[in-house]
Amino acid sequence: LSNFFIIIFLLGDIVNKKFIIGNNDEIKHIISLSNKIVSKSFIIYYYKNNLKYCRFCVSVSKKLGKANIRNLFKRRVKDILMKNSIDKSCDYVIILRNSILNKNYENIKIELLNVLKGE
Repeated sequence: LSNFFIIIFLLGDIVNKKFIIGNNDEIKHIISLSNKIVSKSFIIYYYKNNLKYCRFCVSVSKKLGKANIRNLFKRRVKDILMKNSIDKSCDYVIILRNSILNKNYENIKIELLNVLKGE
């Protein structure tokens, strides 16, 4: 029975990995060829892909704070992206700005979804 749960857990991680852009060359390619949206808390680069789903990369500058703070906001943004569906098949590079430090989860969610769905 425990092996069954381990297999399901591993398959869940594999499904989520397909939504992540991890290759540095891919990120540079998206930034150089893409459109750009700027809001108070985000800079978002997006580029149309040939896949039937969206892929994301969340980037945070060291100026934002210590590692635990940066990781907290990256986790929040990734959680929002995974829980909400974005209809377009695009690659997104999301860069967090300093003003995100003053926002709670709900405010980040509202702003991010408005920016992504309003493009």
